[in-house]
Amino acid sequence: MYLAPLNFDRYFKKVFSDLRIAKRFLEDFFDVSIETIELLTIQHKITDDAVAVEFDFRCKIDGQFVIIDMQQWYKPDVVHRFYTYHCISTALQLENLPLKSIALEGDKERKIKDYNEILPVVTLVWMVDDTFGFKEDYVSYTMTPEIVLEFINNHLLWQNEDFTELLKQRELALMQLGNKTKKLDFLQKNRLVYAFQKNIVANSKKENSKYHKYLDWFELAEKTKNRLNQKSDFLKYTDDEIFLELMRRISKDLLTEEDYSYIENYEQFTERVKRYDNTIYTEGLREGERMGLEKGIFEAAKNAILAGLPNDVIETITKLRDDQIEAIRAELG
Repeated sequence: MYLAPLNFDRYFKKVFSDLRIAKRFLEDFFDVSIETIELLTIQHKITDDAVAVEFDFRCKIDGQFVIIDMQQWYKPDVVHRFYTYHCISTALQLENLPLKSIALEGDKERKIKDYNEILPVVTLVWMVDDTFGFKEDYVSYTMTPEIVLEFINNHLLWQNEDFTELLKQRELALMQLGNKTKKLDFLQKNRLVYAFQKNIVANSKKENSKYHKYLDWFELAEKTKNRLNQKSDFLKYTDDEIFLELMRRISKDLLTEEDYSYIENYEQFTERVKRYDNTIYTEGLREGERMGLEKGIFEAAKNAILAGLPNDVIETITKLRDDQIEAIRAELG
């Protein structure tokens, strides 16, 4: 092993604790130029009863807060978990908000937090294996007026050959999207992004694939997953000082015996997690043998859905089509 697995928590945090590396990654992924970046505290206790919430990486850049978190294997709560982290990063800003005064009678004043100073939050979840059933490199969610969803989902509107009503509804949606009264556009500046390492690496190998600056990061990470990775695997990165520093931080030359034990234990742990997920749908198949093959496949798909597995994994196991899986999801509510 030449480099330790970048996707493992310990080494991910070790790499991104260097602000030069973090800055460059964010610039490459979001295709922006960052003027200033500030590392923020990553561990917080939200309430007296809550356990500490620990972000993998959290920073402030050019008027917004950014979270980067790594997910190594399939987890059923990943959507709710990172929506919570996303919201927490907004709430944590209350600690340092400036005060403003409201004038009261008798030359008195009331001091309150100036909520206008709250900055948008961008949460980037780096998914190693899970793809949520998407084929794209990443998906991004933001808060928009409901009229936009209604416009997209109105099947009758799109089937109408008369484009007059279509254009009218589009204008109404655009009016709401463009309304910046009282800083309404702040809502759209908050983003929750899921980046899929598996898709990024696979898509880069397709014919006529477009090169993205973030590709090198995910390809390097994918190569480090191979326990037998060698120095020759990473020669393309040696002309870049940022990648050189990244590789230095996870080089075998800096690994201790404890590191090797950590890597081995981590690999064994993730393997046990995957085996647990496998058990869920294989038990459904075995139960189905008594009920008939068709029902067995249904049970396997149902158990896999309840376990939080994405459609592409369920398709591989059950051989069901995506629309069939979605129908089962609908039945489960």
